[in-house]
Amino acid sequence: MTIELLGTKIGMTQIFNTAGSAFAVTILEIGPCFVTQIKKNDKDGYQAIQIGYQAIRPNKLTKAQVGHLKKANLHALKYLHEYKCNNNDLENIKVGDQLKFNQLQIGSLVNISGKNIGKGFSGYQKRHNFSRGPMSHGSKNHRQPGSIGAGTTPGRVFPGKKMAGRMGHKKVTIKNLQIIDINTENNIMIVKGAVPGKPGNIVHIKQK
Repeated sequence: MTIELLGTKIGMTQIFNTAGSAFAVTILEIGPCFVTQIKKNDKDGYQAIQIGYQAIRPNKLTKAQVGHLKKANLHALKYLHEYKCNNNDLENIKVGDQLKFNQLQIGSLVNISGKNIGKGFSGYQKRHNFSRGPMSHGSKNHRQPGSIGAGTTPGRVFPGKKMAGRMGHKKVTIKNLQIIDINTENNIMIVKGAVPGKPGNIVHIKQK
């Protein structure tokens, strides 16, 4: 069964292997996640499992959201996420179950998605790695973009032109992150490398 869980990025640190080499790792708190809904072809047109994560006070949700969770006999959950599955996955799971990452093993690979850190309105050099202009005396093109297109023909700037604008705060997926350690009692997982976002961000963990 391919599982997909929600978690929180706690932060980064470094650990040492048996050879004495240090490498960066990310600490994640995974779950607990609960099955809030099972969607099937005959009723919904596709097969998927909807999971909920992070308990919250009921008054923080709408009445529709609270009623949706009451159908599954679950408390109020802040985040809902669904992922497609096959018939074999639906046979082994039912609404209200708590998903655990016991199937994940140390050394296996996972894909982790999350929103990266927002950088605000950024210029050309920072956003697109443009090279700067001359810094000598008399130059008036230190960090300017240069030409953005022809004049009379076509008489406009083509869509998608690399220019200054909002940078970051987009969904990013890092693939093939290796699991270094798992602590099932505290729902902690350590993966090798960096994970998108800052500490406290919600991340999606998908088994390879």
